[in-house]
Amino acid sequence: MATASSDKASLKSRILALVDQSWMFVAFFIGFFLVWEYSIPLFDIPKYILTPPSDVVRNGWADLPRLLYYSYITGVETLLGYVAAVVIALPLGLAIAFSSVLRRTIYPFFVCLEMTPKIAFAPLFISWLGFGLLPKVIIVFLVCFFPIVLNAILAFNSLSEELTRFCRSTGAGVWRTFFKVRLPAAMPQCFVGFKYAAINATVGAAIAEFIGSDQGLGFYIQIVTGNMRPDLAFAGIFFLTILGLLLFGAVTLAERLLIPWHISVRRSQAS
Repeated sequence: MATASSDKASLKSRILALVDQSWMFVAFFIGFFLVWEYSIPLFDIPKYILTPPSDVVRNGWADLPRLLYYSYITGVETLLGYVAAVVIALPLGLAIAFSSVLRRTIYPFFVCLEMTPKIAFAPLFISWLGFGLLPKVIIVFLVCFFPIVLNAILAFNSLSEELTRFCRSTGAGVWRTFFKVRLPAAMPQCFVGFKYAAINATVGAAIAEFIGSDQGLGFYIQIVTGNMRPDLAFAGIFFLTILGLLLFGAVTLAERLLIPWHISVRRSQAS
């Protein structure tokens, strides 16, 4: 009985803490959408220019099957490109960090490519590979790849020389030092790249669909905007935002599971 009552008290305290942390966020968005809803008739804004949120919800619900299907298409493109970027960029960043030859050759090349808008390559990939899945995945990969690899290089180069010497003085070998010290020390900076890439992944997918596609949320937004339907365009933007939040939330959850000891994670859990 005591355990059950303590569990209930703990659950109640967690709910109260969640409400205390999120009430300002919720109140802000409620106020934002109320202002949006009632400012349109107040200022006599034509609905083909800006539509109220109530129309977005009602008409988006009526077109929900198509929105869900296009969300699935864009989600697959985003996830495939993001995972491929992580799998390739992280080991490559590690290799560049430990190789002076790669740092003098490939690293400057990557810095130059990072300064180039990746979307400029989209028409080329679509003309080479068609309107299918692959060119969109490649664009998402490029958008995600460079933030991950550049942050990985910084992360694996950031271990102090004093700590490296200390590990050697304890008799730890290269591999033991890497897995016990260098890799855990690099993970917080690597997650900076993972998060930045997650934020931009859906952007890459949507813009690639704008340029050349016959399905996906980017294609959907482009079509309904051309038909003067801002209500459905906002519905597509909402689903695109949900995809981005899901990916970012998954990366944040992975960060909490993999590096729970880091100060940023402990502060976010305490706040």
